[in-house]
Amino acid sequence: MKAGDGELTVLLISNGESIKLDIPLTLLPDGCKEGDILDISIQKDEKETEDAKERVTSLIEKLKSKNK
Repeated sequence: MKAGDGELTVLLISNGESIKLDIPLTLLPDGCKEGDILDISIQKDEKETEDAKERVTSLIEKLKSKNK
């Protein structure tokens, strides 16, 4: 199932309770279709987290120096 940018699919997660997630189709593996069962994992990206913290800290410092 291929789709254009911005199109969403609904994933239903059932682990004793049902959870509905709207996911961009572009994030699904090629060839996925209705009824397929997917294995999904989520991992913390330490480097991206640290980079984001540094960007925010830098922006805050710039704003503080403008207000002096």
